[in-house]
Amino acid sequence: MSERRRKGKKAMRQVLALMLGCLLLATAGSAAASNRDLPVPRFRDAAVHDPSVIRAEDGTWYIYGSHMAAARSDDLIQWTMISRDAGSGCTLVENVQEQMKEALEYARTNTFWAPDVERLADGKYYFYYCTCEGSSPLSMLGLAVGDSPEGPFENRGILLKSGYPGYNATVYPNVVDPCVFHDRDGKLWMVYGSYSGGIYILEMDESTGKPTEGQGYGKRLLGKNHARIEGPYILYSPETEYYYLFLSFGGLDSGGGYNIRVCRSRNPDGPYEDALGQDMTACGGQPGTFFHDVDYEGYGVKLMGGYCFENLPGDTNQFRLAYRSPGHNSAFYEEETGRYFLVFHTRFAGAGEKFSVRVHQMMMNEDGWPVVLPQRYAGEMPEAVEPEQRTGIYKVILHGRDINAEEHSSRTILLKEDGTVEGDLSGSWESPDGRVFRCVLDGVSYRGVMNTALDSKEEAWVTCFSALDESGAALWGSHAAHEE
Repeated sequence: MSERRRKGKKAMRQVLALMLGCLLLATAGSAAASNRDLPVPRFRDAAVHDPSVIRAEDGTWYIYGSHMAAARSDDLIQWTMISRDAGSGCTLVENVQEQMKEALEYARTNTFWAPDVERLADGKYYFYYCTCEGSSPLSMLGLAVGDSPEGPFENRGILLKSGYPGYNATVYPNVVDPCVFHDRDGKLWMVYGSYSGGIYILEMDESTGKPTEGQGYGKRLLGKNHARIEGPYILYSPETEYYYLFLSFGGLDSGGGYNIRVCRSRNPDGPYEDALGQDMTACGGQPGTFFHDVDYEGYGVKLMGGYCFENLPGDTNQFRLAYRSPGHNSAFYEEETGRYFLVFHTRFAGAGEKFSVRVHQMMMNEDGWPVVLPQRYAGEMPEAVEPEQRTGIYKVILHGRDINAEEHSSRTILLKEDGTVEGDLSGSWESPDGRVFRCVLDGVSYRGVMNTALDSKEEAWVTCFSALDESGAALWGSHAAHEE
């Protein structure tokens, strides 16, 4: 596609998005003039590890995760479990232990790791499942197909395997964590991989849902020498015309430091770069190393890691809610509203290995990078924050670019009307239109967005901001629900 044509299509999409926004405001005005007029929802959480999201034809949202767990929702707020485990609680595949016997026996396991589901041109739902021994890359990746997003899915056999004799685990991928997606031209791809030899991508055949012949494992995008990088997920943005490759760095357990990162490319199969312009093919462990995080934690835009918005004296709920090891995300672009959603699981400080799904809204900053709103999604729309609602006391999280095993705690700042910042960090800030947000804190510049979101712990709608510095480290701010 020529650059001129690309710019023309982008301009048309922007016009259509603006028209849609005006229509949404006009139709919603009588019900809710702003997000602050929305009711505080009651959340119903789902225990789905490694959630992969898809939206069905009727608008219902589905997430699929490890161990054959799955859930559905009408609004991304209240989830209902529809499948719970790889045994008697599995509703996705009939007689799952027998149907997937080959994959289970090869991987020496009785359960499954992170799957993905994609609807193809024939209208059927293609379920990409994987098994893994766990302490080695002894894995299989297979395909099952169904007429409904809830199944039943019928096995179509094995697509890839790893860990066989002669397999080099420092170079070749562990064939788990698939993400199957269509590019902007409708071509089908699959990105996959975890630890081991890195993240790979394959061209897929739309008519069969299988890799096209002659590719082997495909093309390596990043990772090598047992780097703790997994859970790849690719999302195309018609707004920026970039493909965004989301990744989880670190370990998935509560003390493992799981964190969500992203890089981008103009092409689905790369090369991908981060905010520093680093080629992600160089991201990986040094030869002879194993889980040596310092070799690669300097790569990628870190969107979030473990965090805690610490309590202030005015908070009505003094329970300390600390998130640990958020990760293995999927993402979704909602064409009718222009909203982006990030879907992931997280653990919590003091709760062992208990995990739960969270959904946060994302927005694009001025530099074309996604930034994540600090509070979980509660039905809010993108909107301009009124001037009198921009100033005041904020809890801020500096996510940094480390693989943090413990949560980063919030600090407290004051955004003043004169554009200065005081408190635990000092500097300046501006939000000329209530949407764009820029600040300089302790000499570091950040560019992001401002919006209204729900502080679910305090059950109050508050102003939030989310931004990135030039290196790709996230800054979050959430207005104090009750200023004193």
